[in-house]
Amino acid sequence: MFKRLAEQHRDFVQDLVMNLQALAIVLEKRGYVASCYTCGNELHSASFMVSFGGNHLIRFLVSDYGITWTEMRDERELMKLEGAEAISQLQELADVIKYDMPNSSKETPNNLQELQTIALAP
Repeated sequence: MFKRLAEQHRDFVQDLVMNLQALAIVLEKRGYVASCYTCGNELHSASFMVSFGGNHLIRFLVSDYGITWTEMRDERELMKLEGAEAISQLQELADVIKYDMPNSSKETPNNLQELQTIALAP
């Protein structure tokens, strides 16, 4: 049973890393500064970062040791989530990206709820 669970966890982490890489590409194409770095080709861990300008940064880390979402502004931590909560927040970001986010706006959103409001605006 434990071998099966370990394999499922490795598969989960690999899927998550691949999705982070894809999200970084989409964000870059929309004009945001985004990156996803992995350690080696085996996709066991990743560091995903995106900047929304105005010193607003989101960092998402995934590894065998855990999953962390950190949102910062002006080098100060606004929010830090781990595990399922971090993945839920990442899903919110991905949902916002599905809409046409403005990439030429001078005003920087403060959080994902503001991003959603902007994304859904006519």
